[in-house]
Amino acid sequence: MAIRTVRLDHEDEATLRQIREATGLPISEALKQGLRSLKQQVRGAQGQRPYDLYERLDLGPGGYSNAPSSETRHGVIMMLRKKLRK
Repeated sequence: MAIRTVRLDHEDEATLRQIREATGLPISEALKQGLRSLKQQVRGAQGQRPYDLYERLDLGPGGYSNAPSSETRHGVIMMLRKKLRK
């Protein structure tokens, strides 16, 4: 078992105190659980792709565009014809 020295500022010290008061855990156990929690977060983040975030956003059926970006030229022509007919 290794012994580590950790420096905490006033805010982190207060957070640790609140955790200890709420859980009744000793300092070493509270820090160990924090490390385990961070380890799980890191493991979960490693397998994520940018598309996974995009997929969760659920942007809905679409916005106010009149044509897909792959057909911009055709969309502009259509809108100009529509506007000039009025």
